[in-house]
Amino acid sequence: MERLRQMLNYKYLTRVQIDGFDNYKYSSIDTSPLSQYVMHPFWNWLVKFFPRWFAPNLMTFLGFLFSVMNLLLLSYYDWNFEASSGEDSTTPIPRWVWISCAINIFVAYTLDGIDGKQARRIGLSGPLGELFDHGLDSYTAMLIPTCLYSIFGRSKVYSVRPMRMYYVCMTVYFNFFVSHWEKYNTGILYLPWGYDLSMWGSTAMYLVTWWMGFESWKYELKLGFLGTLPLGNVMEMVLHVSAMANLPLVIINVYNSYKNRTGRLLSPMEALRPMWPFITYFVLLLLWPYLSPNDIMERDPRAMFMLSGTIFSNVSCRLIVSQMSTSRCEAWHWQTPLYVGTILLSLWLPILERPLLYMLLVVTTLTHWHYGASVVNQMCEHFNRVCFTVHKRVRDMGNLKKLQDQPEEMNTSLKQE
Repeated sequence: MERLRQMLNYKYLTRVQIDGFDNYKYSSIDTSPLSQYVMHPFWNWLVKFFPRWFAPNLMTFLGFLFSVMNLLLLSYYDWNFEASSGEDSTTPIPRWVWISCAINIFVAYTLDGIDGKQARRIGLSGPLGELFDHGLDSYTAMLIPTCLYSIFGRSKVYSVRPMRMYYVCMTVYFNFFVSHWEKYNTGILYLPWGYDLSMWGSTAMYLVTWWMGFESWKYELKLGFLGTLPLGNVMEMVLHVSAMANLPLVIINVYNSYKNRTGRLLSPMEALRPMWPFITYFVLLLLWPYLSPNDIMERDPRAMFMLSGTIFSNVSCRLIVSQMSTSRCEAWHWQTPLYVGTILLSLWLPILERPLLYMLLVVTTLTHWHYGASVVNQMCEHFNRVCFTVHKRVRDMGNLKKLQDQPEEMNTSLKQE
């Protein structure tokens, strides 16, 4: 029992990382016109309606759960991405699911936009909130493209096969990861334009599907002498371009940080160090479908999408911890041997491939959740915070009365401000 308790309370953050968070200051640049001129004014107006006792981290988590709700709904009605394929043997996704998805994604986007504003409004902004926010965002990188795929399905004419959608997911992961790798080297988070566009685009696509049905996407654009292009392929191209458009800016910003001596000025090997775990999993997760004896991507694409998104989120969270604490990033992820062994075993015993995929998905998910919960708990202990409330922790019984009186005192102080 004591052994189990120690495992559940495992301390992932080192002393160097904990101390590094004490000196952290958030620095970001957002040049998106949609964000600057539309969303921020809207969020600044909206956040005033939230009570001051509403914790910013609770906003962040609720927003994430709205995105998860879309994944759960579409997984239930369309596990294999066949419901919108147009085949006679499939059952279409109910119309109400699409309007629910539109509302959920916009609410998630809104809560993600106002959590930081609420934190600054009540004086609770700090590294805990940013780490919690960006950590959940790394998980959302899988949720958005996976859910959008259900709009088109794996139609043989009007959409793309699961493997090509898998490439889209990998592109989205890469875009998210290089943005935080950029911050690891420059100290500044340059917010990409693609995020705001993808959230608006996703909301619009769900609304169109609800209003006009999934059949409205079964259309081919006529491009003159170039032939025709199905709308599913258009979505594929847009997602690839919007994700990769950020890469040239990342390279320029990192180069300028060295040229102007404004970044960390790491050696080339140290600057590239965070890339090795990501590249390792990128290669492994692309090789598996190609080598699969059972064509695992066609048999169970959703499980592959979820597995890749979960391990990517864990690798990204570790990078985020390192760049926020200005500590050395890991060059090797501890689960890599498990992935290599699972893939080799599935090639040796093809009958076990699908059970091994689900085993790996469960293990990766549980270990990632444990990592996230443990890191947040360590941060809360260090900063004397309770994650989902505006209160401080009770360090001893002598502080209990003070904690009970805190909401009233806090409200009085905030009114005076």
